[in-house]
Amino acid sequence: MHLIDTKTANKSKEQQPNDKLLATSALTMLSTVIGTAVFVGIHHGYRKQRHLDARLQDYVVGMRSQLQSLTSTPKRELTQFRYACQQAATAWQKAYHLPIDAKQNTKHHSLTDFSAAHTTTVLPRPVCWVSGVASMPKNIVLANNDSADACHNENDFGVVGIDADRQIVWQTTMPERVHDIVVQPIFDRKSTSANHKKNRDVVVMGRRPSESFWVLDTASGQVKFAIKASNNRHFYGHACYSLDGKLLYVTENDTISLDGKIGIYDANDNYKKIAEFDSYGIGPHELIMHPDGEILVIANGGIKTEQASREELNLDSMRPSLVYLNRHNGDLFEQIIPEHNQMSVRHLAMYDDGTVMIGIQFQGEKHINVPLVLTHKRGDMDFKPLIMPNNQWQRFHQYIASVAVDSERNLLCVTTPIGGCAAIYDLNTRTLIDDVSLPDCAGAAVLFNQGNNKEDDNDKCSGFIVSDGQGQLTALYVNSLATAELDTVDKRERIFKDRKLHMLSFDNHLQAL
Repeated sequence: MHLIDTKTANKSKEQQPNDKLLATSALTMLSTVIGTAVFVGIHHGYRKQRHLDARLQDYVVGMRSQLQSLTSTPKRELTQFRYACQQAATAWQKAYHLPIDAKQNTKHHSLTDFSAAHTTTVLPRPVCWVSGVASMPKNIVLANNDSADACHNENDFGVVGIDADRQIVWQTTMPERVHDIVVQPIFDRKSTSANHKKNRDVVVMGRRPSESFWVLDTASGQVKFAIKASNNRHFYGHACYSLDGKLLYVTENDTISLDGKIGIYDANDNYKKIAEFDSYGIGPHELIMHPDGEILVIANGGIKTEQASREELNLDSMRPSLVYLNRHNGDLFEQIIPEHNQMSVRHLAMYDDGTVMIGIQFQGEKHINVPLVLTHKRGDMDFKPLIMPNNQWQRFHQYIASVAVDSERNLLCVTTPIGGCAAIYDLNTRTLIDDVSLPDCAGAAVLFNQGNNKEDDNDKCSGFIVSDGQGQLTALYVNSLATAELDTVDKRERIFKDRKLHMLSFDNHLQAL
């Protein structure tokens, strides 16, 4: 009996650690579930403030989509997951493992004074696109702090660099919401050295009307300069480089007369302002360089904006126009007026042959149906609208946010966050291939060939990448048959979507390098 009691006691002692382990595991699992539920609830409340149509079901759909993509292409997705873990590890190390003295004494040196701190997280991967971000994580701290209090930066605006797999390479905080992203062109295209490409600048414009723009390093996202507007001037959200990358042209507003101006900045002299031209209009927004390298093409939106606000003062008496200027002396070559004075000429893209692609934002009554996607070429007397089935331009809710053109494949993509869709046109026939539902989409850029040489996947090389306010980067692949035999291709098979979700909110514009 004594032996039996001893064995029983020993078994009881062995069970005690197991019971504790089970209790600990159950408690951990319960804490994880509760913590996840709290996190989802907080994030959903945050999304609901910005997107009234946000639903809890979106999280289930997103998880399902990610699991499906992980199952279908495990190697590629696991590689991306590894890079995401590296990014998180980098942020953690820099946020918590650096000595306090190092945090306080490490400054970002620049020739220009900064008004706010910028923090950057970087992974060593090539960047293909750059985008503004309206909402990004606030807990990332890097060594290039501008102040000792940078770790407490509450700004949720920023800029991100994106790689060919649509993963975030770097992210840099901004003190205010940004708009256009402009990448410095490569002047010597024969030079393919890594250093030549690495040292290119990316200019980030503040949202109109803004008193600042910033110059970042394309490869790392680090802020090099913060440029302030001159007296009685505000920036109007867009800029473009000369083809040699030496000069930057910026749309500006005279805050006294409210006349449009084009400021010229010397990229070789720390972006010092060296000249200014009249835009020959009111409210200049986007401007682009003509392929001949000598002509500036300017979208005068026609809207007067009160200083230090976005209040529109003259919607009834707007005067929009498209203007061609001599980039050297500001002489006016051509000025074209749209058919309706409330058709605000807002966003532009340039086709290789000099044809300008134009996105309109109509400021008139909601029931008025006007064309929203136009083209113009020097010498044409009027704008030429693209073809919309049954002339139903209301599909875009009178608002085009971005215009992107693929000259090589004769494709055009336009986005409308209000209409909640992206549309792709065949420029050979000027007809709509299809529009794709993408809520709150805005940014658009040409999709890069990701090096897939399989003949079966050649069609996927044609298309665009579209960003949206819900954190999605969506690749829109165009079926090549849709451009050649539109009537014979089922509408569901004309454009294929491939979405990748990020925990941030992309802003208005997306720029390809």
